[in-house]
Amino acid sequence: MGWSSWNYYGDRINEKIIIDTIDNMVSSGLRDAGYIYVNIDDGWQKYKGSRADHPLVFDEKKFPRGIKYLADYAHAKGMKLGIYSGPGNTTCAGYTGSQGNEKADAKMFASWGVDHLKYDSCCSHQQASQKVLKQVFGDMSQALQASGRPVVFHACHCGWQNIWQWGNSVGANQWRIGQDISDDFNYPGNREGYYFDVLDMIDRGVGLEQYSGKGHWNDYDMLIIGLHGHSKELVGTGASDTEYRTHFSMWSILSSPLLIGASLDNLTKEDLDTLKNKEIIALNQDALGLQAKRYVSNGDLQIFAKPLADGSWAVALLNRSGQTAHMTLNFHQDLDLPWTKVMVRDLWQHKDLGTFGDSYQAEVQSHEAKMLVIRSGW
Repeated sequence: MGWSSWNYYGDRINEKIIIDTIDNMVSSGLRDAGYIYVNIDDGWQKYKGSRADHPLVFDEKKFPRGIKYLADYAHAKGMKLGIYSGPGNTTCAGYTGSQGNEKADAKMFASWGVDHLKYDSCCSHQQASQKVLKQVFGDMSQALQASGRPVVFHACHCGWQNIWQWGNSVGANQWRIGQDISDDFNYPGNREGYYFDVLDMIDRGVGLEQYSGKGHWNDYDMLIIGLHGHSKELVGTGASDTEYRTHFSMWSILSSPLLIGASLDNLTKEDLDTLKNKEIIALNQDALGLQAKRYVSNGDLQIFAKPLADGSWAVALLNRSGQTAHMTLNFHQDLDLPWTKVMVRDLWQHKDLGTFGDSYQAEVQSHEAKMLVIRSGW
C-alpha cells in the first residue's frame, strides 16, 4: 500500500513533490490507514540514453539532496521509499537503464535505503521470450538479495508472456497482469488500442487467483482514484465517485497492491473516504493473502468472494450494467457454505444487516459493488 508518481506526474518529478507527498500522507491519515510506500517512478535519472554513454545517477536539479535523503526522510516519518529502473539500455521514458549493471545498481539502491524497486521491461523487452524475461528479472532479483537489504521487487511486464505463471519463481513480489490502466471505468474497447479500464483489468484477472499469495501478488496496476480525468500523464476522462469506490473495492478483494496514482493535493473528501475505508482495506491486507474468485457471472451481474483468516468470507456483488439491479447471493448454491444461518455486514455502510437463511438479496446501483463480510450465524 502506498503511492506512485507516474500516473499523475510522469517524469515531471522532483524532491519537493516527493517530500510534500510524504508529509501529505501523514497529515491526511493515509499513512495510518496503511499507505506507507512512496514510490518514485521513471524520471529520477539524470541522463537519457544508454549506459555506454551515461552513468546511472540521480538528477541533481530535480533531487538536489539525493535519493538517500528522501529515503531517510520517509523512514523518519514511518514510511518507505521506492525507486524505478528497467532491464534495458534505456527505460520506458528513455532514461538510462540497468542492463548489464544489475549488481552495481542493486547495491546503489540499497546504499540509498530504498525499500521497493519497480523494474519495468515494457519497452525494452516487449517482444522477449519467457526465457529471456526470466533471465533479466532473475538477475535483478538475485542482485537485490545479494545487496543485503530487503527490497520489494516489482517485475513490471504488462502481463505479457503469462508472467503470473513464473514471476514468483524468479523472486518477484508483484507483477502486472495487464497493460496500463486508463482513468476509465468502462471504455469501449482499449483506449488508444492499448489501455485497460477498470472492468478490463477485473476480467483480466479472472482465473489467475491460483498464482497470487503471500509475498507474490497479481498487480492490477495503480489506483486511478482522485485523477478525475486530470492526469498529466494518464489517458482517460475520469470516473464517478461510485465507480472509483467500486474500483477500490475490487482491487482490495482481489488482493492487488494498493498504490495511489493521483496527486494527493487533488483528493476530494469522497476520494479520501474511499481510500481510508478500513473495513475494505482489511480485505486487501487479510492474513490469508488470497485473491477473490469469481463465483457467479450472470451477464453484467457478478459475484466475487474469498475466505478470510478469521473464518468469515468477503463478498463483492458487482453490477457492471447501466441500470440498478437486484442481486441475490445464495450462500449454499453459490459458495457451498455449510452454515445454517449467516450474518451479513455491509462494509460501506459499516453496518450489520442481520442474520439470513439460504440467501441475501440487495439492490445494487449501476457500476456499484456491494461489499459484504459474511460469517456463520451460530
